[in-house]
Amino acid sequence: MRTFRHRTAALTAASTAVLALALTACGGGGAATKSAGPAPSDSAAVGDSGRPAEQADTSQGNDAAKDGATGKTGAAKGSGTGNRTGGNGSGAAPACNTKDVAISAAYQDGPPYTHIVLTAKNTSGHRCTLKGYPEIQFLESHRENVPPVAKSKPQLPVVLNPGDPAYALVKLSDGGVDENNEPVTDFSVTLQGGSGQAAVKAPGREGIAVDPAKWATGYWTYELRNGADDF
Repeated sequence: MRTFRHRTAALTAASTAVLALALTACGGGGAATKSAGPAPSDSAAVGDSGRPAEQADTSQGNDAAKDGATGKTGAAKGSGTGNRTGGNGSGAAPACNTKDVAISAAYQDGPPYTHIVLTAKNTSGHRCTLKGYPEIQFLESHRENVPPVAKSKPQLPVVLNPGDPAYALVKLSDGGVDENNEPVTDFSVTLQGGSGQAAVKAPGREGIAVDPAKWATGYWTYELRNGADDF
C-alpha cells in the first residue's frame, strides 16, 4: 500500500511540473506575438510629408527634371527682348527706294521763301530705312547734288514703318534781291542706298528760286528739330 501511494504522489508532482512548464511556454509565446519588432533604421525614416525620406528625395528630383524640360528654370524665363532695337527699330530693314516712298515739297515759313521741307512717306507694305540725306538736283546746268549740313544728321537711322513720314529741311537761298537766283518748277531726288530717281514738283504757282552758292540740305529725320535744322 505504501508503495502505491508513493508512486501516485510522484506522478502527481510530475504532472504538476509539466503543466507549469506548459503554462510558462504559452506565456512566452504571447509576449513574442506582442513585440513591435526591431526599431526602424535611419534610411527608412518617415519625412514630414508622411512618405519615406528616400521617396521624397526621388520625387523632388523628378520635379526638377520636369521643370528643366518645360523651361521653368530661371535661365529659360528670359523675356527675349534682345530681338528688340532702340528708337523705331532699325532691325534689318532694307534701304528705301523711290518706289517705296512718296516725296513732296512744301514751303517753310513765309516770304521771302528761303527754305522748303521735303516729306518722304512710306507707301509700301514693308519697313525701310531712309539713309543719309536726299540727293537733290535742282538745275540741269548744275549736276552736283545739293550739299548736306552735318549738324542735322540724326544719331540713329531713320526707319519707316508703312505709312510713316520723314522730313528733310532744304535751304534755297538767303532771300536777298541781289542774289543770283534761278527759277525751279520741279527737281529730282535720289535716295541714298536705294534705287530710282523721283521727280518732285516745286511748291507755289511759279515754283521756287534757288541760289547755287547758298543752297543746302538737311538729313532725313523723324521730325524737324530746333537748332539741328536751323541753317
